[in-house]
Amino acid sequence: MSVPGPGEPGSGLDTAGESEADLGAAGAPETDPDMAGAPEADLGAVLTALSDPTRRLLLERLAAAGRASATELAEGLPVSRQAVLKHLKVLGEAGLVTSGRAGRAVLFEVRPGPLDACARHLAELASTWDRRLHNLKRRAEAVPTPPPPKESRQP
Repeated sequence: MSVPGPGEPGSGLDTAGESEADLGAAGAPETDPDMAGAPEADLGAVLTALSDPTRRLLLERLAAAGRASATELAEGLPVSRQAVLKHLKVLGEAGLVTSGRAGRAVLFEVRPGPLDACARHLAELASTWDRRLHNLKRRAEAVPTPPPPKESRQP
């Protein structure tokens, strides 16, 4: 069984049949802010999106700005506006960024939910490993050490 890729039928990112006006500048359908009960993005997609330093920088800039256009986010970066749009698309597919129109401009903003869910998962994972390591240390320290061998004296 193969997993559909982004934009393929069944991927949840189907854009077929949508006009260019229905798509955000990042190429993904605009998200409905009223979908508060929608499931969070896949943890793997979030971690993959955050693996790129440029995407992390864009996310930081966007979080600081609140809302910004791709042109504003591209200022001062060593990448083109088109590259910024591609990075924003990946962040959008991971559920980390949403876009909306304000007149002619498309503005992007951070969606903190998937990042919070990822942070909670990593904190739980760290806590689990801390407990395991603590138990291992306790067991290792509880094992009695054998006495040193007696020295034999030769006449």
